[in-house]
Amino acid sequence: MTFTTRSGRRVPAHLQAAAAEARAARCAVTRREFLATASSFGVTTATAYAMLGLSAPRAAAATPRMGGTVRMQNQLRALKDPRSFDFNALANFTRGWLEYLVQYEPDGTFTPVLLEGWEISDDATRYTLNVRKGVTWNTGEAFTAEDVAFNIARFCDRTAEGNSMASKFGVMIDPETGRAMTGAIEVLDSHTVQLNLPAPDISLIAGLSDYPAAIVPQGFSADTMLSNPVGTGPYLPVEYEVGGRCVLERNPDHTWWNAGNGAWMDRVETIDYGGERAAIYAAAEADEIDMLYDTIGEYVTLFDELAGWTRHEAVTAATILARCNQTAEVDGATPYADVRVRRALQMAVDNAVVLEIAASGQGMVAENHHVCPIHPEYAELPPPVHDPEAARALLEEAGMAEFEHELVSLDTGFWKDTADVIGAQIRDAGIPLRRKVYPTATFWNDWAKYPFSVTNWNHRPLGVQTLAIAYRSGEPWNETGYANPEFDALVSEALATPDVAARRAMTERLQRMMQEDGVIIQPYWRKLYNHTKANLKGGEIHPQQEVRPAALYWEA
Repeated sequence: MTFTTRSGRRVPAHLQAAAAEARAARCAVTRREFLATASSFGVTTATAYAMLGLSAPRAAAATPRMGGTVRMQNQLRALKDPRSFDFNALANFTRGWLEYLVQYEPDGTFTPVLLEGWEISDDATRYTLNVRKGVTWNTGEAFTAEDVAFNIARFCDRTAEGNSMASKFGVMIDPETGRAMTGAIEVLDSHTVQLNLPAPDISLIAGLSDYPAAIVPQGFSADTMLSNPVGTGPYLPVEYEVGGRCVLERNPDHTWWNAGNGAWMDRVETIDYGGERAAIYAAAEADEIDMLYDTIGEYVTLFDELAGWTRHEAVTAATILARCNQTAEVDGATPYADVRVRRALQMAVDNAVVLEIAASGQGMVAENHHVCPIHPEYAELPPPVHDPEAARALLEEAGMAEFEHELVSLDTGFWKDTADVIGAQIRDAGIPLRRKVYPTATFWNDWAKYPFSVTNWNHRPLGVQTLAIAYRSGEPWNETGYANPEFDALVSEALATPDVAARRAMTERLQRMMQEDGVIIQPYWRKLYNHTKANLKGGEIHPQQEVRPAALYWEA
């Protein structure tokens, strides 16, 4: 059988070989790897499943009821330019009117939104983006290839403060100007954009699905995004209070391009109860909310027993980690620039114990390298060594045996619990350590700057994508201060390698570097949960914790 992409081009040989490997493996993880890779190259979801000898899953039959209000719990922080978003809740609100070119699905596939489809050359140096026809901005103007080109140029702007999208489009950025290379973004016609890359990169579609990749209008200003909310989506923001409540209402003056397939709710509210889970549970008992952003720890069981509520769960590459900032100064010194100090802290921690105590076993033990078994390029390595005596010996060798570490975290939830267990194990190893906790509003202001702290990271479709945005030298989200030219070069090479098996060999070396350089203590991969009212649909937990307002509805 001959398989083709959306535009009718024959599926590349490396994808056909990957499909054969996945069929032979008969393994859910291997099949997920293939689905992510094939769909990123422009293969439709139906075709990708067919290449595995499977039928694409169908959504359960349901009858949406038009109208109504849904109330969701989540924390609310100050809005800013979407390309600098560093918190999911920001994007979950702006999705009401700012849509995406591509979205990532729970089965690992990518589906087009404001694109109708795309093609990637076999060597991943040319991307052809086919812009969806019939889409309009809520001003009535047509959405065109020029709008797509404008946004991709924005993503490529390294000079914009906090622009994490630049790390995803680095292959297209001129190192001298910090902006897109001349000729890299080409508008072929009113609904076609071509990206011409100087070197291969297989991760751009995955990057376009990330939550900072919201599509904004030409002339966009973050200062007026609430007072003048121009977008292509079906809702409008009518209220946004940091730490309080935000509200979306259906836009009665806009004909949405996807009308009939969503935007059933009249009103979507998000309410901030802070990080205290007992307050959230009390709100549910009092019928003040209909949906949780996430459910954590013992509250998974408590909500399971709450009448009228339903649990949803997802296996993900979401994680939490403790990291040393290798460039941070403490009393005029840089204690974490010494790999022996970082390795000692790693060896003092038993990751399995952290998972069991801090996360109630809800997840998988991780291996201190931030590539997950569900990632296409994951390579299995021996588990990290837990050896408190060797940890103390390393610190003595480094002249740091008496240095008191300060481990910083949020003051609630799995962040605090994880940091508490890690801190306790480090102290049990005879290493001086004190704990410091901050409330949400304080912690996230300087999350990338603390010398030693605990942070969480979202699921991302590709392991090498995570390594690129989090650990390459100088990236906005590089909170470790890690700067290893060999690592940087190998990440770039892996991004340029379409063949999964070849990329896995490179990733194995990258994973070893992460471990040997003591970059992070990564105790576990999180299994994500949320709960909704039983008759609320479209709010099931997403691997990337996306909430899509247009997908929510009350079942008739």
